[in-house]
Formats: sequence, structure tokens, C-alpha cells
Amino acid sequence: MDSVGCRLNQSEIEKFALEFRAAGHTIVASPSEADLVVVNTCAVTAEAASDSRQKIRQAARYTSGKIAVTGCWATLDRVGAMSLPKVDRVFLNDQKDTLVSTVLGIPTEVFDIEPLAREPLPGLHARTRAFIKVQDGCDNHCTFCVTRLARGKGRSRNIAEVLSDIRIAQAGGAKEVVLTGVHLGSWGQDFTPKMHLRDLIKVILQESDIPRLRLSSLEPWNLDEGFFALWEDSRLCRHLHLPLQSGCATTLRRMARKTSPQQFETLVNQARRWISDVAITTDIIVGFPGETEEEFEESLRFVERMRFAGGHVFTYSDRPGTAATRLPNPVPPEIRKLRNARIREVVQESAQNYLKQFLGKEVLVLWESTDSLGPLGWNLHGLTDHYIKVVSLSREKLWNRFSRVKLVEVEGDRIRGEILETLSE
Repeated sequence: MDSVGCRLNQSEIEKFALEFRAAGHTIVASPSEADLVVVNTCAVTAEAASDSRQKIRQAARYTSGKIAVTGCWATLDRVGAMSLPKVDRVFLNDQKDTLVSTVLGIPTEVFDIEPLAREPLPGLHARTRAFIKVQDGCDNHCTFCVTRLARGKGRSRNIAEVLSDIRIAQAGGAKEVVLTGVHLGSWGQDFTPKMHLRDLIKVILQESDIPRLRLSSLEPWNLDEGFFALWEDSRLCRHLHLPLQSGCATTLRRMARKTSPQQFETLVNQARRWISDVAITTDIIVGFPGETEEEFEESLRFVERMRFAGGHVFTYSDRPGTAATRLPNPVPPEIRKLRNARIREVVQESAQNYLKQFLGKEVLVLWESTDSLGPLGWNLHGLTDHYIKVVSLSREKLWNRFSRVKLVEVEGDRIRGEILETLSE
């Protein structure tokens, strides 16, 4: 089983795995061992769509079995997905909930009898985090985004279902859960009466003892200063991913984004006042249709001022069916490439500055994976609650354990640490 793209896709893959196991099947680490391969595709960028097709072709080379394909790219191009080698079935996004039962020819009620504990997907880099889908679809109309076309209208899962998934993940040993959705911040807006994401978070913190609760991407217009008061509970991870897309007001209007640079900056300043050392990361698109040199420079200066802890910089690519494809004055590809490099340089510099402020400090790290055993011990990889990547050496294989770690040296996009103490199981 494999996925391309967002954390929501990862959450769905984990749910498929749980249902296959509940029906008596085994999840294996390699397509060469599998009778059936499931690929969850992405279409957010042209590159993601290409990666999705490549994943399917790779699986076809190694498996002697069949391939089932789902996800956003497969939904938008079902014929293209079916034409790829060894693809037996394509499940559109609105058919995902019954993918496993349909493939196996069993009723969905089988999975409601006695849920199994969640297990990380097999492989060398098994994550300790469990991705919990709480929302799907989107009612925004950002002109560049194809996800709304693939995922449909926004819809929220009820609190009881979310809590059940968290308990299943915890029973399987997960010490961190990540709430995911296409438009996570809209959770509860389709309920009667309406609810807010803060209501869900409060219940999770009250009704579970999960050590870490992390939030995936949040649109800035769904938040207010009161939302950040939730971080009085230290189990909430001090990391907010707030997509900016552009630091230029006129470009944001062409994108149909429901915010302005000024509103975004006010929100970031509020978050930093409430949450100590919070990591603010973002998404930025360069080369959007009509982006002049002056607009790009305005965006660049704004990104510099925000001092992001990291981010993804995307070069605009036309996505069929989106309004942006009809906008005039496309930016030449060579200029888009240059602008991407300039923004990346700014984001990388601010990310380095964010990491450096932690040198000499002690943090709590959850070890996610090991990639080798050498003469000095296991090479560990883990995360702080700020989403800082930490590496260290240990005589013990401390997968899925918390350690107090002193951070001593920045190494690229991560920090090397010295383990001071490992907490009991």
C-alpha cells in the first residue's frame, strides 16, 4: 500500500490497512510480496500527478498481483488510471469508504464488529504518528486548486468516530495523532448547530490521554486569537502550518484567497504571543498568472518579514478545470523557476535561523525511525513537538519512545542531539 501527497491520503491508506487486517489479510512491505497493491494518488500539482502515475508503474513492475487505484488524480482521470499496467480497479474519491469491502466482496459491517488496534505500515521507516481523518472536501474556490474538484463539498466526521479512531491508534501504540482534512479548519461548519475545530480539539484533550496531538494544514481565515488559547494544554504540538500562497494582496485576490497579507501577519503575531517557540510553516506559489515583478518582490519581502520556520515553495502549474487556467498574462516558465529559487532561499534562511535558536536547549523527542546500526549504536530520527527533525545515536533502538535531548548542532534541515534521558514506556 502506498500514497502520494497529503497527510489525508496517508490517513486513508492507514484505514484501508486496518480494514484489510480486520478481514484476515496481511499488509506487506513490498509490492513484490503482495497479491494486491493499493495506490492512493494525488493531483494537487502536475508533479504530484506524475508521481502518482510513477508509483503505479513501479508497483506494476514488481507485483505479480493486481493494482487498485484511488485518490484525487485517479478521480480526475479515471480513464488514464485504468490504462496503466496491472490496474484492475479504480475507485473514485466518493467510493473510498467501500474500497476494501468491494475488493474483498464482503459487507462493510464486518469492520464494525470489533476494531483492531492500529499498526504502522510495514517498512524501514515506520512512522509512530497516526493520521486521523476528521474532515474531507472543501467549499472554498481558490482559483489554482484542483482538490475541491476531486474531493467534493466539505463534510465533517462526528466526534464519536474521531475519538474511536484515536483510541484504536493509541491501542496500537501510537503516541502522536495528527488531525487531517482537506480543509481541516472548516470542521463542524456543516453540522446543525455549527461547531468549530476548537470544539473537537477540546473533546479530544478531555476524553483521551494521547501524549501528542498535532494539527495538519489550517487555512488562516478559520482561526482567531481565542483558538490559540488551546495551547495551554502542552499536549498540543507547537507547530502551525498556515498556507500563505502569496505575500502580495493583489495576487491573493486573483487566487480568491479569503485573507490578506495584513490579516495573515496579525494572525501569526497572535499565535506567537500565545504559543512559546511556535513553529509557523507555510505554502507559497510563485509564478501565478499575472504575477508582475513588482508583485513578486512584494511577496518576497513579506515572506522575509514573516520569519517562517519552514515551508513548501511551489512553481505554479496549470491544473485542468481550475479558474486560474483562464487568467491572462501567464508568467514564462524560466521566470517562474528563478522566482522559485529566490523564495526558497529566503525560506531556507529563516528555517535555519529558527533551528539555531534551539541550540543548547533541552527538548522532548519522539523517535520515529532508525536507518542504520553502526559501531556507535543506532542512528535515530525523531521529531520535537515543533516538528524539528532531530538525529542522535543510541545503544538502544528507541523506536516510538520519548527522550529528553539536548540539541547541539544544526545539520542541514535537522539538529543533532545528545540523549539525556529516555522516558519509561
